[in-house]
Amino acid sequence: MKRRLFMKGTLAGSAITAALGAGLLAPRAVLAAWPESAMTSKEIGDTGMASATVKIKAPEIAENGAVVPVTVDATGVDGIVESISIVAAANGVPLAATYNMKEGAIPFVSTRLKMGKTGDVYGVVKTASGTVNAKTQVKVTIGGCGG
Repeated sequence: MKRRLFMKGTLAGSAITAALGAGLLAPRAVLAAWPESAMTSKEIGDTGMASATVKIKAPEIAENGAVVPVTVDATGVDGIVESISIVAAANGVPLAATYNMKEGAIPFVSTRLKMGKTGDVYGVVKTASGTVNAKTQVKVTIGGCGG
């Protein structure tokens, strides 16, 4: 039984290697579109007006800046939500994530960010009628000792 499994794996691996070598499988064909200018910009950009209809949830104190959980809920926003972006203002590259919403999608996202230092985190919601945001501050501690 193990020999049969080994042979299947070997044949599958060699078929994929041959397809890659022949140019039939190109990594660029399977990757998502990369908005390079937005993801490398050092500026925050337009975050719109503050709105109570956008809810952002993040810890007040993050013991580990490598995994800061952030949730943005835009279910109370009027109109169709086109995109939700998360911006960590203190990071070297502030734009942490952008989620494009299809019509009928629930405008709610949850992710984990990497933050190097204490700063504001914005949940930016873009609709056809404009851009609105919610903001919260996250204090990043070193080693979880509150300083």
